[in-house]
Amino acid sequence: MTIYNLLVRAYGFIIKLSSFRNKKARQWVSGRKDWRQRLKTDLANIGEGERLWVHCASYGEFEQGRTLMEAIRKNHPRYRIVLSFFSPSGYEAFYQWPGADVVCYLPLDTKKNAVDFIGIVRPGAVIFIKYEFWLNFLFELNKKAIPTYLVSAVFKDHHPFFKWYGRIFRRSLLTFKKLFIQDDNSGRLLQGIGISNYEVCGDTRFDRVIEIRENFRPLPFFEEFCAGHTILVAGSTWPGDEELLIAAFLQLSDPNLKLIIAPHHVDEKSIAGLVQLLEKNKLPFLLYSDQNQDLSKQIVIVDSIGLLSKIYYYATVAYVGGGFDSGIHNCLEPAVYLKPVLFFGDDFEKYNEAVELVKLKAIKNVMDPTQLEIGFLNFVNNWTERIEIENTLKTYFEKNSGVTKKVLDSINLG
Repeated sequence: MTIYNLLVRAYGFIIKLSSFRNKKARQWVSGRKDWRQRLKTDLANIGEGERLWVHCASYGEFEQGRTLMEAIRKNHPRYRIVLSFFSPSGYEAFYQWPGADVVCYLPLDTKKNAVDFIGIVRPGAVIFIKYEFWLNFLFELNKKAIPTYLVSAVFKDHHPFFKWYGRIFRRSLLTFKKLFIQDDNSGRLLQGIGISNYEVCGDTRFDRVIEIRENFRPLPFFEEFCAGHTILVAGSTWPGDEELLIAAFLQLSDPNLKLIIAPHHVDEKSIAGLVQLLEKNKLPFLLYSDQNQDLSKQIVIVDSIGLLSKIYYYATVAYVGGGFDSGIHNCLEPAVYLKPVLFFGDDFEKYNEAVELVKLKAIKNVMDPTQLEIGFLNFVNNWTERIEIENTLKTYFEKNSGVTKKVLDSINLG
């Protein structure tokens, strides 16, 4: 634990140094200022009731845990939900989410912070979503015999639990009352290190994207922009994705094709970079935030968050970004609308849904603009294949739904 604690403190120090120049790091630091008093005040305002603490690393994990929190709110209304985030991208998007009674940052994982945070919250149960193993918090929860669960977890052989140096992380797995894992391979890996407190349940993200699809309502701007056109929706894009997309768009040279680009980051710098790329290639575009522009233009930049999961509805073909950077983003969001999907790169083995959907030939990876062009045209022009993809995806989502209920029934909050 000594080395771990030193690394945690070093991480906190680096973030503080970065905060002088980096906005996200600055939010990370400022969001934790006076956290003890702020948390006490927030908890005092929510009244009596047993408390359930749910922790999500960031935006994606929140979406993964959302259906579970909503089900708890509906079926176990006596619980007051305390929702914590580690990353500003999650907190800033959902700090006013009405599904939780208190939304806060998780303080840095020191022993004192863990003791104080748990002592202030006094949770009756704790749920961590997918990837969060903060050792001081986990060992303190275990010491206080507070039932703790990990939901929608995936384990891969490159994770520290399965390395020679991973003993302390293997110990942390024993602090959970139950690990709800996504697949059988994760189970085999856990068995190999003597961990048996798991249940294969699947991924709660399936329930979330199905819920979004079922509650879809038309978006007037995109109804008008897309009407009568072939649509490529590119979601969660990074600069590398955008360069690839623009190159392929130019090669396609189709006046009936429209491109919707929703960048992963919508800060001023990211949008300016994309604008510069389009202007360099002499491609007219409009910004979603300026809807008074000419809707006959072929390209729109979605400079707003929270819309992408609905915009995918309008896609003829979807492109999911991230392959140039930390890894491809959520392929399930477009696939749930029974849309064929393209993405960049061949390093996608750690994403179960991508592996499965590639095998099912419902999504395809590409390595350059020409492959993107060919893949797009194949999906657009091959009607028989499109019908097969729709049927395949329909079966796929039916098979993988209902995970939230399985988890909630197993936790048995009473």
